[in-house]
Amino acid sequence: MGIVIGIDVGISTTKIVGIKDMNVVAPMRITATDPITSLYGAFGKYLYENNIQLGDIEQVVLTGVGSAYIDQPVYALPTSKADEFVADGLGARFESGLDHIIVVSMGTGTSLVRCHRDDIRHIGGISIGGGTLAGLSRIMLQTSDIKQVSELAKHGDISNVSLMIGDISAHPLPGLPMNVTASLFANAQADASREDIAVGLIHTVLQSIGSAAVLAALNSDIHEFVLIGNLTLLPQCAEVFPMMEQLYNVRFIIPKNSEFCTAIGAALDHIYRQT
Repeated sequence: MGIVIGIDVGISTTKIVGIKDMNVVAPMRITATDPITSLYGAFGKYLYENNIQLGDIEQVVLTGVGSAYIDQPVYALPTSKADEFVADGLGARFESGLDHIIVVSMGTGTSLVRCHRDDIRHIGGISIGGGTLAGLSRIMLQTSDIKQVSELAKHGDISNVSLMIGDISAHPLPGLPMNVTASLFANAQADASREDIAVGLIHTVLQSIGSAAVLAALNSDIHEFVLIGNLTLLPQCAEVFPMMEQLYNVRFIIPKNSEFCTAIGAALDHIYRQT
């Protein structure tokens, strides 16, 4: 059996992985100005750096919004497409080892996919994600470089911009400790520092995503959420999601290769169809 290549084609960023004998081979990410350039740049670089020949490839599987722009076989290889939400579920399930979960795909926006064994379905989402963070940072911090925003946030204090329960109550409220956010950015002043604005923006996006995921699981027996996508790379995830775990009595899991789960799932979609 040859290697199956999964490619998650974004508008400007493409993620590519190989699956060989059910092992993930050398995930890679390429950024370009358009999906066609991004796809072929990623594919060529991936083959070159991993010494893979075209004859070694069994199948190329495309997914992601940018895959709609690709309507012919990649380098004349057998090429197919996988539903993005199915790919999200398959990749998250494979990397986490869990099969009764909600997958929280944190991309430009955020999609929610429920997995119960082989039943994988899109259940909704919110229009808050990495695009929100980049756009608000562009307006408020004059940069859309998420790495720069994250670095600024490391030196910020969320309590300087957001209102906490302890700010409005002398005692903890039922189920709400004093350090829980009561209102994001409600405490912000006109002269707030760039560092405090940065941490406020990141917390706003991550807390909104976490709360939406928990609400999506109400009236179900799902208590585990697998986070995938680019925003999982933010170091602030290690602050926000453990706090939300305690608040809601749930688990948020960021698996290995979280950034590449959709590409992994695309390759797995083909593999599972062959068995």
